Amino acid sequence: MKAGIKSIDRINRVSSRFSMKVYFSVLILGLWLLMVLSVPFMDLHPNDIVLEKILHTGDQQSFMGYDDLGRSLFDRLMVGAYTSFMVTFGVIFISLLAGTGIGVISGYAGGHWDHFIVRVIDVFMAFPGILLAIALAGLMGPGITNVIIALSIVSWVGYARLSRAQVMAIKQREHVQSAKALGASHTRIIVLHILPLIVAPLLIEFTFGIASVVIAEAGLSFLGLGVQAPEASWGSMIRDGTQYLLMAPHMVLVPGIALMLVVLAVNMLGDAVRDKLDVKGN
Repeated sequence: MKAGIKSIDRINRVSSRFSMKVYFSVLILGLWLLMVLSVPFMDLHPNDIVLEKILHTGDQQSFMGYDDLGRSLFDRLMVGAYTSFMVTFGVIFISLLAGTGIGVISGYAGGHWDHFIVRVIDVFMAFPGILLAIALAGLMGPGITNVIIALSIVSWVGYARLSRAQVMAIKQREHVQSAKALGASHTRIIVLHILPLIVAPLLIEFTFGIASVVIAEAGLSFLGLGVQAPEASWGSMIRDGTQYLLMAPHMVLVPGIALMLVVLAVNMLGDAVRDKLDVKGN
């Protein structure tokens, strides 16, 4: 009886933590999405220079203040949110499709193909992801397209490794062996009997991957390898503000807090989804 009560209390605590994390995450990510969707319809002037307002704090035109060139931080924050969103989901989409496809085929086929893919994954895993992205972005040159390509080359490995491990465990189960015995094609087995069972871990990897790409994009822009001036990015805004940190801290605080909240919200959402899908792990 006591064990049953403890089990119920544990489930209730998990549900409560899940709800709090989800509410906070949905609120922050909803604001991020609202900013992104609003950009095309707002009369923003992120590159307009107003010399009289250099390093000024907020006013009626821009309550977040102005940067070292007198540009509105609010306008640049909105455009930076749009840039971050486009880069992040471009990278995640490419990485998810490529990595999952390679991992599923590798784990299902096995043999020499699987051995080759494992060696390729090991090579990529041997390099720190951000350093490899910096090297690739430096070779290809700055720009949003090159940032997406560089981060996609780095990010597919996680999805490939995860999907391969999941497929190798699932393909030995009875329902997969039964489908093979009944003459089902390999494509049908993968699509109907394997992929639905690996969606949950891939969803968790997807959520944490968003946070990683947001930080990576900001880092590349901070180093001058991402979005180029005068276009706005949260990373480039932080870079510009570091020179005036003592005189105008709002130049760093505005994009820095936005970046922190988005990454925190995504990570909390990933934690909540993981807790919900694996209650025993709590």
